[in-house]
Amino acid sequence: MPSDSQPASPGTRPAADGTDASRLDRDVVIVPAATVDGADAYPGLLRRVLAYNDRLMLVEHVMEKGSVFPRHSHPHEQLAYLVSGRVRVQAGDETFEAGPGDSFVVRGGIEHQVWALERSVALDVFTPHREDYVEWADGR
Repeated sequence: MPSDSQPASPGTRPAADGTDASRLDRDVVIVPAATVDGADAYPGLLRRVLAYNDRLMLVEHVMEKGSVFPRHSHPHEQLAYLVSGRVRVQAGDETFEAGPGDSFVVRGGIEHQVWALERSVALDVFTPHREDYVEWADGR
C-alpha cells in the first residue's frame, strides 16, 4: 500500500477532478472520509455517497430525530446496518424497529420507508450501484 509520500498506483483512487463516474471501472476504489461531502437528501436526512464501483455502493445516511425517508422503491438490492440510533421501518408487509447493530435486507422493487425515532446513522449497501445517487452526488 502506498504511503503518504508515495503516489497511489493508477486505478486505486478516484480521478483528481473528483468525478464519481471514474470509480465505476476501477479494480480498487479508496475514498478517504475527508473527501466526501454530505448533503441533505430530505429535511433532516444527510446523505454521504461513499465507495462504489459498477456492482456495489456504500452510502451513509444520518437521520435527525423525527425525519422521514419517504416511501420509495428501486430495482437495487439493499442491505442496511444501523450504526446508532433507532428507526421504524416499513418494507413490503413488514413493519419493525431497528437499533444499533441491527441489519436488514430489502429486495429490489419492494416499497419501503424509514422514520427516525432518534438521531440515527445507517450504512446502506446497494447492488448494483445506484446511478441516481451518483447523479445526485455530482449535481449538488
